[in-house]
Amino acid sequence: MAKSVTAITSKVLELMFAAAKDTHPREFACVLRAEEGVITEILLVPGTLSGERSAILHLHMLPIDLSVVGSAHSHPTPNAVPSRADLNLFSRFGPLHIIIGYPYTMDTWKAYTRDGSEVKIEVV
Repeated sequence: MAKSVTAITSKVLELMFAAAKDTHPREFACVLRAEEGVITEILLVPGTLSGERSAILHLHMLPIDLSVVGSAHSHPTPNAVPSRADLNLFSRFGPLHIIIGYPYTMDTWKAYTRDGSEVKIEVV
């Protein structure tokens, strides 16, 4: 596994919640940047497509640096469990991925490892 991600800033979570609400009922998607194991920033990937059933990230557009540690996206339903397509994306890059379920609050997001196992990370 690449870098270990143990936390996310509350500011980044709030930004993702706001973006998911703004995009609803379409899915919002971004990649996550971390410093010293803490997610501190989201990056919007050029060419990302957002639809009611999926969002498509163009992985060839990711930055080349090693600070990108995974992805985050919303589900326009309360279900924050990864789909088969989500698991495929998770396996392609980064050690950590986040799904934010509707209504996009502190109670409706989950983090997953590259293999789709749920993991708890600290909010700082």
